Amino acid sequence: MTGSARRSARSRLKSSTEEADEDRAACTNTKKPNVKARKDRTRNHSLFFGFKSHFRLGVFGFSILLLLLFVVYRKSIKPVRQDQQRPRVVMPFPAPKLTDLPQFQGGHKESMYWGTYRPHLYLGIRARTPKSLLAGLMWIGIKDGQFFLRHVCQDSDQLKTYRWTHHNGRDYGHQLLVDQDLTLETSFLKMKGKNSGYGGDWAVRINAQSKRSIPHKEVWGGAHLFFYVGDEAGKVINLNKAVLNIHESSLLAFGSQVDIADWQLHLKSTENLEVHYCGFRTPHFHNLSQLVEANLGDQIRRFGHLQLPDTYGDSPNVLVFQITANLPFEADLAFVSGTSLKNLIVKERISSLTGEFLSQKLIEKKNEFDKKFERCFNVMEKLDSESIMVGKAALGNLLGGIGYFYGQSRISLPKTYALTRDDYLSYWPAELYTAVPSRSYFPRGFLWDEGFHQLLIRRWDIHISMDIIAHWLDLMNTDGWIPREQILGAEALSKVPEEFVLQHSTNGNPPSLFLVFRELVSSLKGNTLTASERDEVFSFLEHAFVRLDAWFKWFNTSQSGKNANSYFWHGRDNSTDHELNPKTLSSGLDDYPRASHPNDDERHLDLRCWMLLAADCMHTIAKLLKNDNQEQEYGTTAKLLSDFEILNQMHLDEAYGTYFDFGNHTEKVLCLLFPYDAES
Repeated sequence: MTGSARRSARSRLKSSTEEADEDRAACTNTKKPNVKARKDRTRNHSLFFGFKSHFRLGVFGFSILLLLLFVVYRKSIKPVRQDQQRPRVVMPFPAPKLTDLPQFQGGHKESMYWGTYRPHLYLGIRARTPKSLLAGLMWIGIKDGQFFLRHVCQDSDQLKTYRWTHHNGRDYGHQLLVDQDLTLETSFLKMKGKNSGYGGDWAVRINAQSKRSIPHKEVWGGAHLFFYVGDEAGKVINLNKAVLNIHESSLLAFGSQVDIADWQLHLKSTENLEVHYCGFRTPHFHNLSQLVEANLGDQIRRFGHLQLPDTYGDSPNVLVFQITANLPFEADLAFVSGTSLKNLIVKERISSLTGEFLSQKLIEKKNEFDKKFERCFNVMEKLDSESIMVGKAALGNLLGGIGYFYGQSRISLPKTYALTRDDYLSYWPAELYTAVPSRSYFPRGFLWDEGFHQLLIRRWDIHISMDIIAHWLDLMNTDGWIPREQILGAEALSKVPEEFVLQHSTNGNPPSLFLVFRELVSSLKGNTLTASERDEVFSFLEHAFVRLDAWFKWFNTSQSGKNANSYFWHGRDNSTDHELNPKTLSSGLDDYPRASHPNDDERHLDLRCWMLLAADCMHTIAKLLKNDNQEQEYGTTAKLLSDFEILNQMHLDEAYGTYFDFGNHTEKVLCLLFPYDAES
């Protein structure tokens, strides 16, 4: 039943309490009693006055006695703490947060404040804070003579390409977007200027070109770009009144934020730009595309113009600026923090973020990226130039796809938990800094994907890698479980079908982060780290161990099979009649063919391998930390899981000479396709 249906059902039924309230309300709305008539009735019933007085005294005394008994009873019971009333599944793990370690604070935290942390957008900028200023790019694309607004990454837009050709994960990125005849290049640069606010300043350069030798003005009318800035905290964003004449004043908007103090957004270009604007007041940003589309549609219907109406609105927390020019053209947008309108240094900072200064900085950053790529991966003499370009794009897209999310996961109700007004429990409010598997289909955090992401990111920037892992491990609940898919905030939720939103605390996901921890331990044995990096890695391992231990124990108990030392992925659907072989989403190998009839007798080979990896990694870390008890415990477990005799008994099919899953399986089934009858 859908949420709306549930609400409707509740609205049709009135509880006895509500009916009583209505009765009381009806009573209080009656006319005032006739005082004279009441006095007459009192005289008529004076014979019973003595009896009523004694009766009232008796009731009063009995009430006092009940009150005293209730007070004594309350004092005899220990008060229940609020955290004891909450289900365990939504209680955080009882240990200090890893993200609070000194290595993730101070200069590191400030340097990572701003970034392209909205990976579901073609270009989206935000800060690593729950209530951030947001910025982003939209544009009008044309296909088959029709106009479309581009904003959110989606394959249905049919862009030929959208990819980061370079991105260092910190302060620089270059992106190429090809939409039919329109080619856009976007560059992002962040820097800490003199008197900058917290997190520094940033700039975006947009270069627009057309493949048409002579642009078709009647259809194209130049390029229509839309750059916006919004405040998640709802603070008003101020408009520069001279914005329509951008060559007289580059200032577009200004405002104030708690973290960064005063800020300004400027637009600079040598081209003949036309600027229009519109202000919105909205608590949500996941539907910003629809707001702009509706506004443009209204303008076209009323005036026949494809342009924003130049209206500021009532206390807007979003300002959208339309930038129109003939192709080709280039424009720079500069964001400066810690400003005041009379601060002369602001002009110097804007100059350093635009024009020739920006061009020079972008070239320097690109060269730095290329040199670091070769230093990290040493492929110049092993691969041709085209393969190296693909490798840089793969790394750039991974780093450019790192996002920051804040919100609460929705957890399915445990079987033993009483129903609430919702059909889910809310995890505690949490932040997540993570890479994502796909900017269009999966622009959010996935637990098992992140282990593989970090194998590459660790080699590029070990500080970013440990920061991301720390965020993931901080999502662990008191039982050692981590929700496998992180859907945090309205923007992330808007990209997920309803049936996949709830996370199930009985289901796991491959503990692939142990792959990275194994690499971190190995790095301490080599000579690739500086002295300070070695100290940070050791401290990180030391503080993460208690969470890793809880994570392993959760797997070892919740995913265990009927046989000793056997495991199977929980969460397969054993009642479906839509699949010949029910999926195993929790394993990460969604469609991998397993037993056709899921039950508790299953034994899954891949999970056994993951458990061996985890046990062996925990043994290595415990040895490094000189934790003798844990070293012995995990050493014994790893030895048992690597015993080939036990492995052969559980998974070897001698007839095929291959290791398989074990379970109740049949191949004597058919999937029949019935002819489609349009009338029925």
